[in-house]
Amino acid sequence: MAHPYTQWFPDAVRDGTYGYDLDALRAVEPVAPPPGFEDFWRCRYVDAGGAPADAVLTPLGQRAGREVFEVEYTAAGGLRLRGWLARPVDGRPPRVGVVFGHGYGGRDALDFDRVPDDAAVLFPVARGLGALNARVGAPLPEEGHVLFGIESVDDYVLGWCAADLWHAANALRELVGEVPLYYVGESFGGGIGALAVPWDDRFVGATLIVPSFGQYDLRLQLPCEGSGELVREHVAQHPEAREVLRFFDASTAALFARIPVRAECALWDGVVPPPGQFAVADAVQDLDLEVLPAGHAEYPGLQETLARCHAATRRHIEASLTSQS
Repeated sequence: MAHPYTQWFPDAVRDGTYGYDLDALRAVEPVAPPPGFEDFWRCRYVDAGGAPADAVLTPLGQRAGREVFEVEYTAAGGLRLRGWLARPVDGRPPRVGVVFGHGYGGRDALDFDRVPDDAAVLFPVARGLGALNARVGAPLPEEGHVLFGIESVDDYVLGWCAADLWHAANALRELVGEVPLYYVGESFGGGIGALAVPWDDRFVGATLIVPSFGQYDLRLQLPCEGSGELVREHVAQHPEAREVLRFFDASTAALFARIPVRAECALWDGVVPPPGQFAVADAVQDLDLEVLPAGHAEYPGLQETLARCHAATRRHIEASLTSQS
């Protein structure tokens, strides 16, 4: 049966369900960890977690009832990366810190819809991406960001981007105090978050929205419009890269998550195929799952869906804080 919104999608010729209904998606299994997977990630975290951020703030005024700053801080490999920090204007210490990732397009605007009023939030921009960090430590997406360093587990860009989230957390805590942390990330940011958060006990919860980089056994078989297509084509020409990717499967990392995770996964998505998204969700032990009609696409009812999801993340943050108290 065709997806009910097929007529609204930008590429209605190809079936963005890839032949999976919801039952089949909930049955997709995460990829088991290869030998050395846990040690690799725990060692990466030991090297990065809590390292001095030497954060520097540049005031940008007030937005949405918050003080906003551009922030520069030290990240993996000694890079200085830039992002944005926002905190309540009334001077009250924040109750929670939110690290808010982004999609593969980078970030050029701040979005507070999922952020509680009493939270401080750091919007990191991944190395190589966006206006703030273009070509810093990695090439732009159109120049092959997703393939950068793929010849080696130690060099692959996704591992460094995940480590950069720990450095963003270092900067946030350096600036606002040792508050509990919560992660939000979409698409690229959802997959990178799934790789990073399980190893960092400063995080009490996470929302992963249409997460990328999940279930490479399937992902490499499914043509798509996103960065996954570059990876799929590369592995077809360089099959040895498959062994590197085993260490960067978001579904594998999610098996190690011991915090509440809200996952928003789509039934239809031509950019991040749904089986990969659901594999990440299916790996999580403490899961709050929202099934979306589609991802990376406009469809009827999108704004109502977004409003519901924004409110649900705010509730999930509150519940995650309560469960840790």
